Amino acid sequence: MSLIHLVILSPFLLAIFVPLLHKYFKRIHTGWFVLALPILLFIYFIGNLGNVMAGNTYLSTMNWIPSMGINFAVYLDGLGLLFALLITGIGSLVVLYSIYYLSKEKEALNTFYVYLLMFMGAMLGVVLSDNMLVLYSFWELTSISSFLLISYWYHREKSRYGALKSMLITVFGGLSMLAGIILLYTMTGTFSVRETIASVDIVTAHELFVPALILFLLGAFTKSAQFPFHIWLPDAMEAPTPVSAYLHSATMVKAGIYLVARMSPVFAGAPEWFWLISIFGIITLFWGSFSAVKQTDLKAILAFSTISQLGLIMSLLGIGSAAVYYDYLEENIYTVATLAAVFHLINHATFKGSLFMVVGIVDHETGTRDIRKLGGLMNLMPITFTLAIIGGFSMAGLPPFNGFLSKEMFFTGMVNATQIDAWNMETFGMIFPVLAWIASIFTFIYSMVLIFKTFTGKYQPEKLDKKPHEAPLGMLIPPIILASLVVIFGFFPEILKGLIEAALHSIFPSNFTVEDVHIYFWHGWTTELFMTIGVIAFGSLLYLTLAKWGNIYEWFPKRLTLNKLYDGGLVGLERGSFAFTKFYMTGFIRNYLVMIFGFMALLLLLVMGQTGAFNFSLDNASKVGVYELILALVMVIAAITILFTKSRLSAIIALGVVGYSMSLFFVLFRAPDLALTQLIVETVSVALFLLCFYHLPEISKKVNRLRFRLTNFIISISVGIVVILIGLSVNSSRVAESISDYFVKASYEEAGGKNMVNVILVDFRGFDTLFEIAVLTIAAFGIYAMIKLRLTKGGSQ
Repeated sequence: MSLIHLVILSPFLLAIFVPLLHKYFKRIHTGWFVLALPILLFIYFIGNLGNVMAGNTYLSTMNWIPSMGINFAVYLDGLGLLFALLITGIGSLVVLYSIYYLSKEKEALNTFYVYLLMFMGAMLGVVLSDNMLVLYSFWELTSISSFLLISYWYHREKSRYGALKSMLITVFGGLSMLAGIILLYTMTGTFSVRETIASVDIVTAHELFVPALILFLLGAFTKSAQFPFHIWLPDAMEAPTPVSAYLHSATMVKAGIYLVARMSPVFAGAPEWFWLISIFGIITLFWGSFSAVKQTDLKAILAFSTISQLGLIMSLLGIGSAAVYYDYLEENIYTVATLAAVFHLINHATFKGSLFMVVGIVDHETGTRDIRKLGGLMNLMPITFTLAIIGGFSMAGLPPFNGFLSKEMFFTGMVNATQIDAWNMETFGMIFPVLAWIASIFTFIYSMVLIFKTFTGKYQPEKLDKKPHEAPLGMLIPPIILASLVVIFGFFPEILKGLIEAALHSIFPSNFTVEDVHIYFWHGWTTELFMTIGVIAFGSLLYLTLAKWGNIYEWFPKRLTLNKLYDGGLVGLERGSFAFTKFYMTGFIRNYLVMIFGFMALLLLLVMGQTGAFNFSLDNASKVGVYELILALVMVIAAITILFTKSRLSAIIALGVVGYSMSLFFVLFRAPDLALTQLIVETVSVALFLLCFYHLPEISKKVNRLRFRLTNFIISISVGIVVILIGLSVNSSRVAESISDYFVKASYEEAGGKNMVNVILVDFRGFDTLFEIAVLTIAAFGIYAMIKLRLTKGGSQ
């Protein structure tokens, strides 16, 4: 195991010891023990920054299931390093923040940090795994661990509801992605991301290309809360604020972004990839920003804001995929969109993480997140207000913060989209800059609502649960660090140049030339600058007149929402499953046997028909003797007697006749061991039936009905005929020599036994026989215990 494998697994290893640390060091907040790990991991990845920026990559493979092509292969390149830095860097700040946010006296900190470490390790596994099946395993582990984190306050119904909602939607997407992985393996014969990218010519020419593309996007859209799968993210805000700051600013919701970026070398350049990502991204951007304005809960505003910002990044990746289509251009204007996506990915993590922590501080110090109860906190919480200004203005795209830079590049990418002369963009191209501009206006509005509705206006102490005051220094340090990065990256964006270029090299194909990254404030009096001025002007006007036009949200029918569709779908599934289960779970064993044997017979007949197995030859068959004919006739008569007899005793005797006749067949075929076994089984079965004879139910009138008996007859005949046909087909279509010759030779020479049946049971399949004996022994002990227990009707001994 290499060091980088240990890096990924270290959060899981530490999670094992967290309960012990919590138990034996109760006076110390458990978070202090956890904090060291993400800091060390962040330092480790910072140490790899120079090599990766120089264009080097790192690959380390650990065998897992090599026979199936599944190995724990870790691949560190620019894209993986970028996400690893976000996961560990933001993770360190979140752990520090949670130390002051969560009380060690009131909260179950052992479970919280176990779940948080599980999530951290799973995210590292997602962004650093080269094997797609390993990536999928970590992908689903992020869904499970986020489910546990969202439902951390499980006594709250909304927490349980939000956790279940997030898991159902994201796991659905994960299973879709798994199907896409299998399709890619069918096309390329490998689970490796790198090898799949190297086989891109095979993939793009394959008929399964589009289905695989759609299945991967389902996984990405559900994880990154793209419309219409975005409905899980607002309900996930029931989690503690440190969880929201971690999962929904820098990690879980960015996993879908990562997947799209990672698979871009495989799918980019295809019109389906371009249209699906661009259209769903821009719709998500608009709908998220539009919905955020009407929210009254601070975390709900940030939730829809996150949805909107994820749509922004996703749409940029979609527009940027056109660069691969135009790879022959010396100066590709479409790379700006992908550059903006990577840059805004970093910026969003900084300003959104700080804003989540600011909202957590407000909630922690006032007891509410309802903006209708807040106001006038500017003088009481000046540091928090300053942090809100920095994060909020950056989110709104105002200078001099980093959000302004990436927002200008976003506008540039959308404007450039109108110049694409393929895929009907000459007709529909204007959709992108128009929707981008409108969505940015709503982004400006909800950013102003978040800041000024909370910190300015009338102070309402009578509506607050606590007397507000500034948060402790430990709770302020993490958002201060993030807000400082917002300012630093705004004034000195070239700091990120090497990391962004390394990430771009990972997103574009290896033969694609990535231009040098240059990010700066002043580009002249461009279209993008006028769009920004328009956003500020119209956004300010609409914010100031919000009370007059805000009632438009009431026009939307509340019953026709995606949340109602989700809830109704769950209810429908529960009712449908209950009705279906009630249909086939009748409690009557005979019905179960009819279904099982009927389905088996029908399925085998269909398979035989599809494979052309109805090919019979009796050339090698032995002649049927008179004794065999007599025994077969006896068995047939006995079997028919079982079907139509009205006496329980007659049915038991007829069943015994069938079994004993079978043992005589074994005698005729010179298999005394099987004959003795069959005799023992039949003797025990008949004896048990006779012992239980008194307790057997009367044969009901239903059993006497012709339809009932006829069904039994048809099923019995069908199964018998199908088994006979299979036996004849197998005997007539041999593709290899019978294995019996091997056992004849090896039984004596290798096992030293003359009785071939005994040798097979004891030597060749000895473990199978051993486990059969174990099962029978357990059953015998169980029966013995039941007989000895002798419960009375009241249940006492």
